[in-house]
Amino acid sequence: MSLEGVRAGGVALVGTTASGKSDLAVAVARRLGQVELVSMDSMSVYREMDLATAKPSPALRAEVPHHLVDVADPSEDYSLARFAGEARRALEGIAVRGGRALLVGGTGLYVRTVVDQLSLPGRWPDVAAELDARADRPGGLPELHRRLTTLDPVAAGRIEPTNRRRVVRALEVTLGSGRPFSSFGPGLQAYGPTPFAIIGVPFDPPAVDRRIAERFDGWLAAGLVEEVRHLAGRTGGLSRTARQALGYRELLAHVESGVPLERCVADAVRATRRFARRQWAWFRRDPRIRWLRVDEDREATLLAALVATGGSPGAPAVLGAAR
Repeated sequence: MSLEGVRAGGVALVGTTASGKSDLAVAVARRLGQVELVSMDSMSVYREMDLATAKPSPALRAEVPHHLVDVADPSEDYSLARFAGEARRALEGIAVRGGRALLVGGTGLYVRTVVDQLSLPGRWPDVAAELDARADRPGGLPELHRRLTTLDPVAAGRIEPTNRRRVVRALEVTLGSGRPFSSFGPGLQAYGPTPFAIIGVPFDPPAVDRRIAERFDGWLAAGLVEEVRHLAGRTGGLSRTARQALGYRELLAHVESGVPLERCVADAVRATRRFARRQWAWFRRDPRIRWLRVDEDREATLLAALVATGGSPGAPAVLGAAR
């Protein structure tokens, strides 16, 4: 794979869940040294949610620096704006130390926020609270999507009517700022220049499906049910965001409502396999990604990309505007 055109900066390694990207990143970090991993996973941010997030162990984190892991309490709703600010600080620190930043993860919006230096609109909590209350009413979410269609048809056309979080956020920004949500930046359909080289682990459906099932078996043996039971009973409870984590969401039905464990595990495996396909659909649209080939030395390719980029890119200035 040619690395022609790699610019000075960091590297982003992307791919679906259970694709092997984390193992690849750690292997290269061990070989090269001065590599610090920055997690692009929306659920690894939560403390105490360890197994079904496939979170790196404390021993591994002591060996290879990982950032944006265990930075939030499970009772908190972790936002994209908060992530942007913490990513900025992590990249600043890596730059000061003269290290190399390697972004690793499969949460596509998190990756795009960093590599494309997205400008994030502010927050209007009172507006959001009112919209959330309306969404809780019968027929509330379809009503909100229809309202978004009237106020910002471009944004409404990009958001699934059933995606409550995105519908509410788009309306919050539109109503709070007085300008359409879609007017903030060129949007996710634009793939412009970036200081990051983006390398992708291609999707192998049979292999990923097999690994997903094997991982759940391993997590159950390691005590996933007990972990979920602890989370369900902890002081402060679980935020709406944390409850949506794959594996936890399904097993909470067992712990809290008595749904048979086998059924919950089967639901979790199916949901995770569907999620992997959505991740692949997201990433494959990005023409900037250099997809690793089956017949190449993947460690050598990723290592070469890191060497070619030199040190850390520091923090994209626009991330500092996140609120």
